[in-house]
Amino acid sequence: MAPPSGQAGDQSPLPTFLMMGAIILVFWLFMIRPQAKKAKDQKKYIENMQKGDRVVTIAGIHGKINKVNDDGTIDLETSPGSYIKIEKSAISLEWTQNINKPAAAEKK
Repeated sequence: MAPPSGQAGDQSPLPTFLMMGAIILVFWLFMIRPQAKKAKDQKKYIENMQKGDRVVTIAGIHGKINKVNDDGTIDLETSPGSYIKIEKSAISLEWTQNINKPAAAEKK
């Protein structure tokens, strides 16, 4: 049985393409764009780290930056007189901001 002429076989693909475009747009707006912004902020923060900043690594190690090295590492003081050398990329911007919020509130 062939479909009657002028129905299912002759439909335009335009609505399908519009729906696919809308799905891609929503995906970009809600997933890709925020992740790219977060990555940009993380990179900017890592480039601007300096001695004395209190940070948290992605492994959860808390410390204070003692020295920023030219080879992409930092010397982190975890307790008085105890230093570890870690990669700059191991610093978590999100966790570092969370521990520094109470300190900023106390200064006011």
